[in-house]
Amino acid sequence: MRVLLPDLPEFRALSQHDEHGVPGVTFDHYRRGHLPDGEADGVVLWLTDAATRTALLATPGVKWVLTLTAGIEHVQAHLPPGVALFNASRLHDRAVAVHALSGMLAASRGLHRFRDAQRRHHWDAPALPGDSALTTLDGAHVVLWGHGHIGRNLEELLAPHGAHVHGIRSTTPEGERDELLAQADWVVLLLPSTPDTRGIVNAATLRGLKRGAWLVNVGRGNLVVTDDLLNALNSGQLGGAILDVTDPEPLPGEHPLWDQPNVILTPHIASTTTDLVARGAHLTRDFLIDLQQGHEPDGRVTAGRTY
Repeated sequence: MRVLLPDLPEFRALSQHDEHGVPGVTFDHYRRGHLPDGEADGVVLWLTDAATRTALLATPGVKWVLTLTAGIEHVQAHLPPGVALFNASRLHDRAVAVHALSGMLAASRGLHRFRDAQRRHHWDAPALPGDSALTTLDGAHVVLWGHGHIGRNLEELLAPHGAHVHGIRSTTPEGERDELLAQADWVVLLLPSTPDTRGIVNAATLRGLKRGAWLVNVGRGNLVVTDDLLNALNSGQLGGAILDVTDPEPLPGEHPLWDQPNVILTPHIASTTTDLVARGAHLTRDFLIDLQQGHEPDGRVTAGRTY
């Protein structure tokens, strides 16, 4: 079996004849703008550009593709007929859940406000005996919109903080969904980008939220209509937003979201950890061993599904 892998040391180690290697598999490595010649049985996609990715998917003889991402919308449109697709949502679940929780804790304690005050060299102490903008998550109603692997991880992480957690799935009736959103103190978006989910958070959705609720988006930027989000932030309908993804993305330097005092922005790094590449290589090794042993690896994408 010949497999094309990213040209990174962690993936090159899979060729070694030790406990890190995969016996019986021949590897070649690609990088941006460079593809090995010849046929291959499989391709592991990660950390490359769109042109290289499209060319890799056209490699002769490919039977399967493993994308080391959770989302698959960047792959499906270019996948040849009959090629099996696998994703790696399990590689990112815990880190994304931790990132969402970190943002929620930071926002509830007003850390973004105090960071801004620090830049101004201003001791911005809250009025005593209490500041309504300084809270904990104890008793908060948190709605996880998209209750899959990441949602279950986040629900577990929220449990010690005393939050009441509710999940919305694709099968949740619209009336029940709207009722949950209306009661939410926090709405966490964990949805993929599909024709059904793009723009799902719009002016009408935001009007239906409790005034002062916070929005967390660690799914995809185009889930949210950005102009409607800005209007809700400026009017006070939203208490604030934690955005790891935006529309457009990357966010242009002149975009008004940068200047929103009640927005915490990160550059699509919710799943990033120092050991991410090493974990990606380890997942690839396990995937290939499953194939070699005749087992179905985890992460098979069902035909016709968009995530």
